[in-house]
Amino acid sequence: MPRLDATMGIADAEGFRPVSLETDRGPVEARYYPVPDGELAVLWVGGVGGGFDTPARGLYPRLAADLTADGIASLRLRFRDPRDLEQAVYDVLCGLSFLGRQGIRHVALVGHSFGGAVVIQAAVIQAAVSNGSAVRTVVTLATQSYGTDPVTDLACPILLVHGEADEILSPDCSIHVHRKAREPKKLVLVPGTGHAMDEASEAVCRELRDWLKAYLLER
Repeated sequence: MPRLDATMGIADAEGFRPVSLETDRGPVEARYYPVPDGELAVLWVGGVGGGFDTPARGLYPRLAADLTADGIASLRLRFRDPRDLEQAVYDVLCGLSFLGRQGIRHVALVGHSFGGAVVIQAAVIQAAVSNGSAVRTVVTLATQSYGTDPVTDLACPILLVHGEADEILSPDCSIHVHRKAREPKKLVLVPGTGHAMDEASEAVCRELRDWLKAYLLER
């Protein structure tokens, strides 16, 4: 598992605290939405666009802020290199290590596009090492199929959401991953929506909120 030191800034007006994860491969920047004495969290990542990428009209910051009322913290993470799958998986593992240090015991991983493959791989690796926060569920949004083969070893529930009119990655990508995944699993194909799913942002938000609360709040 990665070794890191973390520095955390003062809370932003949007409710997050900027975090810099100092790793042996360079700094990973993140935004942390804390919950006092919380043990649950969601880790959110974007795609090859880089930065604090978010699909569905600001889905990530919206849900990150909303879920704190349910006792669920969030960490939005920015890849050091959003085109290098191995490095991006390492970044997510660093994020999981950070959350473990905050007392987080159970985590959901959410990834869009390229990030879908990243969170699948990170969840499988995290389960194998059994160190730090346990991944309770994985969510992919318009995932690519490349790099998702480890889904056959994924031991937690997975939700796959994809726009039927995706012009970047065909919904066949999520269909393929869904077929290979173990139960419990769910595939949601959203009519008339593209890669970012902006056209159905409210429906996507509801789907994710319900799924995340169901699997993180279960006892």
